[in-house]
Amino acid sequence: SSDLRRSAGLWRAGSSGLGSSPFPPRRWWPGSPIRCFTLPVWTSSRRKKVQNEFSGKVALVTGASRGIGAATAVALARKGVARVLLNYHSYAEGAQATLEAVRAAGADGEAICANLATLEGIRSLIEQVSARAPEVDILVNNAGSLVRRARLLEFTEELYDQVMTLNFRSAWMLTQAIVPGMLRKGGGVIVNVSSIAGRTGGGVGATVYAAAKAAVTAMTKGLARELAPHGIRVNAISPGTVDNYFHQRFSTRQMLDAVIAQTPAGRLGTNEEMAEVIVFLCSDAARYIHGQTIEINGGFYAP
Repeated sequence: SSDLRRSAGLWRAGSSGLGSSPFPPRRWWPGSPIRCFTLPVWTSSRRKKVQNEFSGKVALVTGASRGIGAATAVALARKGVARVLLNYHSYAEGAQATLEAVRAAGADGEAICANLATLEGIRSLIEQVSARAPEVDILVNNAGSLVRRARLLEFTEELYDQVMTLNFRSAWMLTQAIVPGMLRKGGGVIVNVSSIAGRTGGGVGATVYAAAKAAVTAMTKGLARELAPHGIRVNAISPGTVDNYFHQRFSTRQMLDAVIAQTPAGRLGTNEEMAEVIVFLCSDAARYIHGQTIEINGGFYAP
């Protein structure tokens, strides 16, 4: 039996001819004359970091204290992005949780507070990002909100400015600020987060929000044509109804149940499903995709 074990190239306990096994102590397999061994379990701390198209990249994700933004920041870190700058406004606890998850995934991270519903806040974020990372490789314009539902005759100029600034102007100004660094590096990726509301007009009280998201979709197409020759890809996702804080705040249970009933997939979307598509658009697999807005709504709406 010892000759059989030697001819099969197997280690024997105490064997001097075959050298020491790199594996843990072996056990006899019941009923077998051949000694078996247990393979080691390689933990994340022992696994070498895989080099890929995300390695060494710097990403900026706005509105990343929760929801789609938080899921995207963590997903990018898990894919190998070296550094993730995540913007938040009022939910510091959520931003800290996202930051910890980003770091646990192996990326450097930093949370930057700025209110993107105001011009001052947008300018503040631009200044802070410029000081920390003059050249950003991946920009995810995710920040957005209804702020509050309001019908036509209830809508004030102040509310209009907040909704348009947060949902459209912040994406425009941040893109203006980030693109010069991408041009210096010879390329980059921009992913905007639009909404199904930009296609359908939104529900009652969400008209200006829907208009702002429609503007994001149009901006995506226009900038894609302008920037593609310079190696910069611009695309967008258009989430349907997602089971997250946004709809917990702005949609009633009755409204959500009605959406589910009309959705072929029979459920709401998740933050992680939106983030996965964003990460795909940031990857080399999407290198020939420019100016597209990907609808992610379980079949609820198909243009």
